[in-house]
Amino acid sequence: MKYADDLVLLAKEEKVLQDMTDKLTEIRRCYGMEMNVENTKVMRISRLPFPVKIMIDQKQLENVESFKYLGSILTNDGRCTCEIKSRIAMAKAAFNKKRALFTSTLDLELRKKLVKCYIWSIALYGAENWMLRTVDQKHLESFEMWCWRRMEKNSWTNHVRNEEVLFRVKEQRNILHEISKWKANWVGQILRRSCLLQRVNEGKIKGGIEMTGR
Repeated sequence: MKYADDLVLLAKEEKVLQDMTDKLTEIRRCYGMEMNVENTKVMRISRLPFPVKIMIDQKQLENVESFKYLGSILTNDGRCTCEIKSRIAMAKAAFNKKRALFTSTLDLELRKKLVKCYIWSIALYGAENWMLRTVDQKHLESFEMWCWRRMEKNSWTNHVRNEEVLFRVKEQRNILHEISKWKANWVGQILRRSCLLQRVNEGKIKGGIEMTGR
C-alpha cells in the first residue's frame, strides 16, 4: 500500500500555495493515492492572520489557529507559548509518574542527572527553534524551580525561598542557559547549509501592526 503522511507545504503567498497544492494533487492522482481533504488544514502565520482560501477537489480547506506537527504545536501568531506550556505539562506528568525515583535516597548528583535527562528532555523538546519572550522565560524558570522543589519535597506552602532551594540542591538557574547553548549549536549547523530550513529561519513575518516610540 502506498501512502504519505505528515506532509507540510510552505509558501510566502496564497497563490503560490494553491499552485503547490494543485501540483501535489496532480502527482498523487498519477500514483492512485487518495488525500483526506477533511483532515487537511491550512494556517497563515502572520501578525494579522487573515483566512487563506485553498481548494482541493472543489473543497475549501479549513483554516486553523494551531496544529500539532511532529510533536510540536504550531500557532498562527508564530509564538511558542502554547508549545512551552504543553511541554512543561508533559514533563511534570512524567516527573509525577516516577516521583519515587527522583525523591529517593539516591545520591543528590545522580538524582539531578536523572531529572535533567528524563524530565528536562521532555520539556525542552524542540527548544532549539523557540523564540523566547519574557513570559516564556518565566514559565521555564518556574518549571526549573518546580523540579528542584519536588525533588527535595519542598512544597510552596513551606515558604522556602528559591535561593535556599538552589543552595540545597547545589544548583544555579541553568535552564535558559542550556537552551541558549542548544540554539547556538543548531543555528550554526543550519546556517552552514543552503536549504529551505535556512531560508525559513532567516525570513521575516509580514504584518501591519503600528509601532510607536522605539
